[in-house]
Amino acid sequence: MMGYLLAVAAMRDGMHVTYLPSYGAEVRGGTANCTVSISDEEIASPVASFPDYVIAMNQPSLIRYEGQIKAKGKLLLNSDLVDIEPGRKDIDVFTIPANTIARKLRNEKIVNMIMLGALAGATNITRIDSLMSALTEVVKAKKAKLMALNRKGLESGVAYILKGA
Repeated sequence: MMGYLLAVAAMRDGMHVTYLPSYGAEVRGGTANCTVSISDEEIASPVASFPDYVIAMNQPSLIRYEGQIKAKGKLLLNSDLVDIEPGRKDIDVFTIPANTIARKLRNEKIVNMIMLGALAGATNITRIDSLMSALTEVVKAKKAKLMALNRKGLESGVAYILKGA
């Protein structure tokens, strides 16, 4: 959902977008990753061998993707699930205690929204208004309680980054 929301938000910003999800054997609890390519020009391939930004939700993701980030790129880590330090010195690393923030909001299902908000706060990849609009479109009004919680997650992620924590 994190990648899909980012793709929808970037389209709302008038960008060219490709979205390429990849799921393991189980969707929830199994391995999953996705590549979202965003550009102001047409995109020739949805594959991003060397991304500008990576969100690593856990330690296996850090190990797998850290080496692929472009120099001067950004790595956002869920520091509650990653207990090793990234080895790269040529990238910016943001550590976000996403599970802790989610527990304070009383729902750990919004960890992904916290990390997506952190990405928006750490980069200029999309506007937070576009993410909120995409969230409204994807979640739909019939899930108002879930909508409010996801919005709070996005806002909390942005706030965490912007306060310089």
